[in-house]
Amino acid sequence: GGPTNPMVTPLLTDLYQFTMAYAYWKAGKQNERAVFDLYFRKNPFGGEYTVFAGLEECIKLIANFKFTEDEIAFLQSCLPSCDLGFFSYLREIDPSDVEIHAIPEGYVVFPKVPLMRVEGPVAVVQLLETPFVNLINYASLVATNASRHRFVAGKTKLLLEFGLRRAQGPDGGIG
Repeated sequence: GGPTNPMVTPLLTDLYQFTMAYAYWKAGKQNERAVFDLYFRKNPFGGEYTVFAGLEECIKLIANFKFTEDEIAFLQSCLPSCDLGFFSYLREIDPSDVEIHAIPEGYVVFPKVPLMRVEGPVAVVQLLETPFVNLINYASLVATNASRHRFVAGKTKLLLEFGLRRAQGPDGGIG
């Protein structure tokens, strides 16, 4: 199936990523191979470790990475100076050539160590960078917090989360 959260679409990114993809396309370099490593700089909560999570959502995003006509129309309104051919390229974009090498979900990880290596056509991996960072950072933050609570509570205590009370906005507790 698709991503767990319906907000996870090809538009879950920065406009910068589209301008970069456009520059690659305009220069005829959109299919050149590129690699990026995803890592983080500091452990959350002032802790000594992070629990890696979010990989499954990244894989679901790649498997379902297709722009709708409404999304293309929105991008055309945001990028009116782009050649129409770029939007045709986005309609046909194919992430099946993207390779991900990653640490398994649930593993303890540390700052400045690559968690994922993403390789594929430069324009495609450019468009995947921001959503991957978003999906990994949030899921790893939540998994790390849960791990810390479990460690403090011990193995036998029942833990309950009432996260919607602290969520950032009405859809903040859905993820």
